Amino acid sequence: MTLKVCTSLLLLFLANSVWTRTVRQVYDDLDPEHWSHYTSECPRECFCPPSFPNALYCDNKGLKEIPAIPARIWYLYLQNNLIETVSEKPFVNATHLRWINLNKNKITNSGIESGVLSKLKKLLYLFLEDNELEEVPAPLPVGLEQLRLARNKISRIPEGVFSNLENLTMLDLHQNSLLDSALQSDTFQGLNNLMQLNIAKNSLKKMPLSIPANTLQLFLDNNSIEVIPENYFSAIPKVTFLRLNYNKLSDDGIPPNGFNVSSILDLQLSHNQLTKIPPINAHLEHLHLDHNRIKSVNGTQMCPVSIALAEDYGLYGNTPRLRYLRLDGNEIQPPIPLDVMICFRLLQAVVI
Repeated sequence: MTLKVCTSLLLLFLANSVWTRTVRQVYDDLDPEHWSHYTSECPRECFCPPSFPNALYCDNKGLKEIPAIPARIWYLYLQNNLIETVSEKPFVNATHLRWINLNKNKITNSGIESGVLSKLKKLLYLFLEDNELEEVPAPLPVGLEQLRLARNKISRIPEGVFSNLENLTMLDLHQNSLLDSALQSDTFQGLNNLMQLNIAKNSLKKMPLSIPANTLQLFLDNNSIEVIPENYFSAIPKVTFLRLNYNKLSDDGIPPNGFNVSSILDLQLSHNQLTKIPPINAHLEHLHLDHNRIKSVNGTQMCPVSIALAEDYGLYGNTPRLRYLRLDGNEIQPPIPLDVMICFRLLQAVVI
């Protein structure tokens, strides 16, 4: 299980370095005699480095529209401009685009020409953060692997917008205007390979419905969530990193074994309204409970196995795996009870 999780995370977070190696292979083989050709077809508003012939840098140029993109371009950087529209014309020859960064522009949904994105058949990474979108743009390229839409004004997700995105591994919707009503039971249908879902900093009061079953990382910080439904995590049996910081969770809002889930390795519940430590699983490695209302720590109650068994497990390597425990910002007074240390023999840091 741990090996599978580590492998999946490696694929997710090192994607950029993989692309870098691919690009380096391209320009290592570049014939210097061709540099003048690449320079001549480079849009005058942009920069085309001879050593990186598949990239086009048009960022921070004050552009109000997208220039014509040469056919050779794989990586397109258009962030930090004043672009309001995304039309089909600039992309007529750009049939090999893998990566588009349109962060920090002024793009609205009405400014995106119908079908322009879905026609970019080879596009894998689409960045539209810090724009003025009010809904997830549609339709999208079917081969997309990462979609980043953070810090827009998105309050609506069109029906079926994700239904064909089987390759999508990361979906970032944090800091938008999503309400519970925007997340229906079929909203994420089709995202069979999604690994990271970020819906932090929205206006949710409930846990979202029907999270894709293969999700490893679920980020729901800075919402107003009060209750964890019974057996909620049984539908996402691979979830490994769970962030629920800055919500309104209380003891009554958490089922008896709500977080006693063997797949969860990192659980973050900081800045909530808890008065006691919820039951955890022996596989948990990092637990963040700072800035709640917890007054005391009882190691016997907190330990996922009996203290006696914990002592025996230490001999066989089956001891609970907690390594990091954060409890500062509560009403707990040191020292940490001895039974906590007896239970969690792998504990390396306690912040209190």
